[in-house]
Amino acid sequence: MLRWFITVLLCAAFLGLGMSVAILGPTFQDLATNVNHNISSLSLIFVGRAFGYLGGSVIGGVLFDNMNHFLLLGASMFATTIGLYLVPFCKTAVLLIVVTSIFGVSIGILDTGGNVLILAIWGDKGAPHMQALHFSFALGAFLAPLLAKLALGRMVSAENHTEADFNHSAFSQSSEADSESLLGIPDDMNLLWAYAVIGAYIFVVSLFFFALFMKKSSRQEKAKASAQRFRRAKYHNALLCLLFLFFFFYVGAEVTYGSYVFSFATSHAGMKESEAAGLNSIFWGTFAACRGMAIFFATCLQPGTMIVLSNIGSLASSLFLVLFDKSRVCLWIATSVYGASMATTFPSGVSWIEQYTTVHGKAAAFFVVGAALGEMAIPAVIGILQGKYPDLPVVLYTCLGSSVATAVLFPVLYKLATLPISCQQKEHSKS
Repeated sequence: MLRWFITVLLCAAFLGLGMSVAILGPTFQDLATNVNHNISSLSLIFVGRAFGYLGGSVIGGVLFDNMNHFLLLGASMFATTIGLYLVPFCKTAVLLIVVTSIFGVSIGILDTGGNVLILAIWGDKGAPHMQALHFSFALGAFLAPLLAKLALGRMVSAENHTEADFNHSAFSQSSEADSESLLGIPDDMNLLWAYAVIGAYIFVVSLFFFALFMKKSSRQEKAKASAQRFRRAKYHNALLCLLFLFFFFYVGAEVTYGSYVFSFATSHAGMKESEAAGLNSIFWGTFAACRGMAIFFATCLQPGTMIVLSNIGSLASSLFLVLFDKSRVCLWIATSVYGASMATTFPSGVSWIEQYTTVHGKAAAFFVVGAALGEMAIPAVIGILQGKYPDLPVVLYTCLGSSVATAVLFPVLYKLATLPISCQQKEHSKS
């Protein structure tokens, strides 16, 4: 019962994590107004948060091997709460970037720690719970724009913050902050309410983690989880490096398509903005829906099988996108399939590697950093290339190339993982 309670609590935490990550995009213009900057000059907050997330993933990986899981998760969520409450009070761009960077550290710790704790309490039987964890994140990211719409009274699009740099160039307020203080009450109180609601929710969840830390039985549960049999694949380090690359390409392609599909549809496919917004929404909608269904699929399918099916779906759909990039019908169908195919890869990959080699904090931090680097690097490079070659569907070529890379990497990963195990646990090795 305690394991189930911890799992539900982690899903609640990842719901808050998804909301806290996604709320920045829909409120970006309001934050720029609050610090009296234009949007293009404030885009560094995304860079700062990304670097903070990278640092938090590394810090979390180290700390999770050396201190109580519940204490660290509770502390990271409490820090996330403070960051969410501070963001709307920032009156200078520099302070806002610093706060979002520190905020990125806390969510990096929470992301790494949640994955590690699920593996620690469920082991190689944790595939459905891992899918539930990441579905909760996707659900939170879906709910955040709706919350912003209710709080701010405007229509916003899920994961459409990247388009702000392209669609709001007419926003021309002064780029100098003229406020006398670093902190102050925001002019738009609705902005404060949007962040306050999410912050209050995360604070309540953090209290449960602190309660688990204080409870003696939680320490016993941790000791029990730590006593689980230890596996180490013969090529443990090589597996982690290849998984680093696997998640680098996968997450990079996911974020690239989700971020640029709107501008691609309007500029290359000739869609209206309303149609392009619908295409963007259907990608994230099928993505979130399939993550939810994957909870049930994971009870009857092995993680490796789900990865193979996801690779086939993403490879086929990205190939159709490249071949029929001008066809609107194909764009709608292939985008839906591509979003559905990408949904289960990350949680399935984490569950799959646990079957063959034990994943501790540092190992989890390593491949989470790979995913974060892919999220940062690939969209940035594609943005530059798309500007140089506006007539080519660079976004689609990137998705196809990434699908080919993951389809090639996984068989190599499987071959290395199924080689004889170096420690005395050969009888526990299963296909």
